[in-house]
Amino acid sequence: MRLILALFAFVVLCAPAAQARDALLNIQEVTSSGGLKAWLVEDHSVPVISLQFAFKGIGTAQDAPDKQGLARMASNTMDEGAGDLDSQAFQKELRDKVIELHFNASRDNFGAELKTLSKNRARAFALMKLALTHPRFDQEAIDRMRRANQSRIRSSITDPDWNAARVLNDVAFAGHPYAQNSGGTISSLESITADDLRAFTKELSKDRLRVSVAGDISAQELSILLDELFGDLPATSSSVEDVPDLTLTNQGGVFVYPRNIPQTVINIMQPGIDQSDPDYQSAQVMNFILGSSGFGSRLTKEIREKRGLTYGIYSYFTDMDHADTLSVTTSTKNESVSEMLPLIKAEFEKMAQSPIAQKELEDAKSYLIGSLPLSLSSSDKITGLMLSIQLSDLPINYLDQREEKIKATTIDDVKRIAARLLDPSKFITVLVGQPGEIEGAQSVESLPNVE
Repeated sequence: MRLILALFAFVVLCAPAAQARDALLNIQEVTSSGGLKAWLVEDHSVPVISLQFAFKGIGTAQDAPDKQGLARMASNTMDEGAGDLDSQAFQKELRDKVIELHFNASRDNFGAELKTLSKNRARAFALMKLALTHPRFDQEAIDRMRRANQSRIRSSITDPDWNAARVLNDVAFAGHPYAQNSGGTISSLESITADDLRAFTKELSKDRLRVSVAGDISAQELSILLDELFGDLPATSSSVEDVPDLTLTNQGGVFVYPRNIPQTVINIMQPGIDQSDPDYQSAQVMNFILGSSGFGSRLTKEIREKRGLTYGIYSYFTDMDHADTLSVTTSTKNESVSEMLPLIKAEFEKMAQSPIAQKELEDAKSYLIGSLPLSLSSSDKITGLMLSIQLSDLPINYLDQREEKIKATTIDDVKRIAARLLDPSKFITVLVGQPGEIEGAQSVESLPNVE
């Protein structure tokens, strides 16, 4: 899963509303009488409320090997009936009241998103609490979601991009829970029971809770709501295991999953950088120039525009709780793979060894600073951004720091961080297709964590 987080800001408070204000958004920290906290951006111009929450450290990485897909199955079934409402009745109430409610599971976290009209907020919050604290897990709903997930896996087997991601997870995260299939395997999904799902939800505890809210609600109202929604949760989790930090495995390796298709999908991964690192924003500037800026990037200019070897090539950072990565994704004709791989390596080496141009620097800084406010076009985007910050344990003034550090980034900074990070000798390369003879390549005969 790719988590590319754009991040937010935060304030401290002793009463329901915070005393400080963020430069970009008017973000408040709200504390309930029961000690629960949330970040809030009030906006009373539109009668809509968006609420997102997550439990940090309780995600698919907690799935037992024989229960892969458990957290994802919980996210699929918690809104399929709760309390006295079966699946049809629960979903009908959501539709009738124009309420959007979805649970989600990532490698590291489990949470939900709620969006409602202000006039329906009482019922929306009641339904969300019911789904969180009293999900039914009726057998019919479990069986239906199990079949849907198994069907998705069988369909994905034919997708070369999915194949590449599946193999890359296995070889780069070997022996670690991140190597598991977050969506489950055919057999592991078959083994998941209602009791498994109930046991999972009992681990959702207040000490792991992060909440963000935006829209037509005041800090005082939210401070009361927090205890109403989450006050009945257990204080702590009883049996959540610590997930170890990960050093990427098989660095320098090339792995081929043969498929009889005309193009080869190329996925490359190497170690990345944590968002808390002082050089993170300089690394973002560097990567914008290298491969994340689309048609303006060096990878695109060199490999697509000059040589016509691909329709698209992109590089991106992914920050997870226990691993940080830098990846490149692209594809090319089978017969062009041996030409393309050295070109990617050469661009990494050039970035690490030679200074960038002043215009490249200014264009990157201008885009990275200017694009963030434009991305905050709705309450749910704002809540998602705030939640990302909380889950990354970043400070409340992160946005101010982010802009300051991007503005302060120099040509020397970019060269320094590129030399520190970019290392083709650490590439973990996965090829799906018929790439021909690639020196040192190992063949992968079957997809891992599928059946």
